[in-house]
Amino acid sequence: MTLPPLSLYIHIPWCVQKCPYCDFNSHGQKGQNIPEQEYVQHLLSDLRNDAHLSAGRPIHSIFIGGGTPSLLSGDAMQTLLDGVRKLTPLTDDAEITLEANPGTVETGRFSEYVRAGVNRISIGVQSMQEDKLKALGRIHSSDEAKNAAQQAHEVGLRSFNLDLMHGLPGQSIDDALSDLRQAIALNPPHLSWYQLTIEPNTQFYSKPPKLPEDDTLWQIQEQGQAMLREAGYAQYEISGYAKPGHQCQHNLNYWRFGDYIGIGCGAHGKITKPDGTIMRTEKVKHPRGYMDLTKPYLYRDWTVSEEERPFEFMMNRLRLAEPCPIEDFQKYTGLALSQIEEQLADAQRQGLLSRNDTHICVTERGHRYLNELLEMFV
Repeated sequence: MTLPPLSLYIHIPWCVQKCPYCDFNSHGQKGQNIPEQEYVQHLLSDLRNDAHLSAGRPIHSIFIGGGTPSLLSGDAMQTLLDGVRKLTPLTDDAEITLEANPGTVETGRFSEYVRAGVNRISIGVQSMQEDKLKALGRIHSSDEAKNAAQQAHEVGLRSFNLDLMHGLPGQSIDDALSDLRQAIALNPPHLSWYQLTIEPNTQFYSKPPKLPEDDTLWQIQEQGQAMLREAGYAQYEISGYAKPGHQCQHNLNYWRFGDYIGIGCGAHGKITKPDGTIMRTEKVKHPRGYMDLTKPYLYRDWTVSEEERPFEFMMNRLRLAEPCPIEDFQKYTGLALSQIEEQLADAQRQGLLSRNDTHICVTERGHRYLNELLEMFV
């Protein structure tokens, strides 16, 4: 069994206000200042405790997610990334992504984040239409979104992403394609374009909005993907579209069943130990508990059993458009291919997978019925 590449996920739990569709671990500021310097020191202590999990591997990507990480000042980001570099080695070309909201104050910090070491920013645009932004609980305007993209072009980033949703409340096909057309016009190297889903424990779940019909959603998907292809964006993952050379390396490591250390409130991690054990970790969710010096940062950890590994591997790997090397299953799960031979054959018979001596590939039908394909490996 081979130790896979290693990434680092850092969670910043605060946002200005909670969006009605959001099920991430985030907490509205409620007009209060966030304890950023205190929290950064806890993040570094958390990483110090977990540094041994790297087993000597360098970090090849960092993703700072939230919440709204761009609420952190440039000074706090500098302290954080300087501390990370002291605690664990980074590869020379490490991708360092920061999630940002396109509010005026936050985008003005982009140059400070670049000086701290951030080389990729993911901007949460979600829509270009004011009524849709309001329905989603977003606090920025479409003009601020366009300004954020312009600043991202100017500050010397390696790449940046625009996050855009479709299937919004009251959204027509023309509305959705107009959003996408405007986002493409901003010329981002990467676009995350995905359908709004209603998740438990959200405001939208308790008071569901009226969403477009399935036929409308299907037409949006088909026409939008054609528009993205024409604009030079290749779909490399279910919701990921990139210009050549601009795929998100951090997300690719997730989907290829790589390892990642997770630090910060509610952060999850996945670690392969030198003895072949695969462990998942989860940190304390609430900021008060996380920053309580009398308690550990770790909420729980558990071992991924051999029986669970085929599904866990496929759940991640089959999201990607690229063929999956058969040897990766054996390298990163420690299991023989014979353990999933029957499922692979069944998926081939149903036209969900194709296969040769070296690779497995999801067919167009397999991507359409991905949930049914994944259930074969449970």
